[in-house]
Amino acid sequence: MTLKQKVAVVTGSTSGIGLGIARALAGAGADVVLNGFGDAGAIEELRAGLAKDFGVRVGFHNADMSKPAEIADLIGYATREFGSVDVLVNNAGIQHVAPVEEFAPERWDAVIAINLSAVFHGIHHALAGMKQKGWGRIINIASVHGQVASVNKVAYVAAKHGVVGITKTVALETAGTGVTCNAICPGWVLTPLVQKQIDALAASKGLPEVQAKAELLGAKQPSGEFVTPDQLGQLAVFLCSDAAAQMTGANLTMDGGWTAQ
Repeated sequence: MTLKQKVAVVTGSTSGIGLGIARALAGAGADVVLNGFGDAGAIEELRAGLAKDFGVRVGFHNADMSKPAEIADLIGYATREFGSVDVLVNNAGIQHVAPVEEFAPERWDAVIAINLSAVFHGIHHALAGMKQKGWGRIINIASVHGQVASVNKVAYVAAKHGVVGITKTVALETAGTGVTCNAICPGWVLTPLVQKQIDALAASKGLPEVQAKAELLGAKQPSGEFVTPDQLGQLAVFLCSDAAAQMTGANLTMDGGWTAQ
């Protein structure tokens, strides 16, 4: 399949899952708009490298996904500079871990803003253009925590359950328009966000990093292996294909058996 002449916006795509998905979409021929934080020089090197490697146009917008006005500007930038937004991947996310009674309200607000509200705002601004063209793919990166819970992650679990709900609602509202909306629900993926949890586990228990990784995986993910950003990227590409034209409102797990238990 090819995504030539399609434009994809991937939020939170300067590293981790988002970058893996951006690379996969570029590899399928899509022009890509990156988004995220980081060193400006490193981001420009990344942007130019993707453009060179895959022969596609690659842009960057530094929208803060906790700010609705900046999300609107991200979609506007992609539309102005690239002509449309055909694929929207809502990936940006943050994590905070604490028991409910110790969970700082400002951290709750931050997690909900970036992990949940940003999904709404992105879709809100991109959907009209997709409907007008009669084709669009909205891919929301939820989590196994959109289906099951874990202790000390109240905001993340609430947000990801909400993302699953948004996905189903948008799928129903866009049925028959040529636009689909699906959620990908990964288990443990070795990203900078997860690496912080590994480091914290190793520090708290005095474990070597390898053992901390094994303990983290063993508690939840029967396969004993991390999901990779590239694997998630290939799933995203499939969701953009004609083969997935009648797949909408789905929650697709890639979790090494986590939710099969």
